Amino acid sequence: MKTTTNLKFLFTAFLVVLFVSCKNEAKTEQVEEPVIAISTEAPERQGQAFIEDDEAVPNVLQIAIGSPDHTTLVAAVQAAQLENALVNAGPLMVFAPTNEAFAALPEGTVEDLLKPENKDALANILKYHVTPGNYSKDFLKKFKKLGQANNGYVAVEVKGDDVYVGGAKIIASIPAGNGIVHVVDKVILPN
Repeated sequence: MKTTTNLKFLFTAFLVVLFVSCKNEAKTEQVEEPVIAISTEAPERQGQAFIEDDEAVPNVLQIAIGSPDHTTLVAAVQAAQLENALVNAGPLMVFAPTNEAFAALPEGTVEDLLKPENKDALANILKYHVTPGNYSKDFLKKFKKLGQANNGYVAVEVKGDDVYVGGAKIIASIPAGNGIVHVVDKVILPN
């Protein structure tokens, strides 16, 4: 009987030692030295704006990116590095000038604003096109002015069935996952 108990004890001790040594080996095998890669390429842009998602309702930035009529607006948003601001949960109303609206500005204006040294001025203008909220064109008829993301205010006017925001006519509205895009026929400039 004593021999059987000793054998059971030895067998149990052997299993415990085997189990502990396996655990230790697993831990040592998982430890890897960090690899530091040095790249001479430009750093990759990061943030919510650069996450690809094919299933969600497009946000205001994705709508602009997908529109052939808003390539100048998208270039301006990228130059001002405001992509991540436009993918926030919102809700956001973006008054999105068309390419033709940008082309109507005095010659050289867009090119000048896209220069890196004018990033802050460009960001101010673009923020003047964004309002917190998610209001339809018809609901906007109830307003006299809107508070913009650049801390300015823009006038709202109703002329017949048309709604003008800062003198720009809303020509279309597209619901977004984080608000609404109101396509406008003019670039809205702060005072």
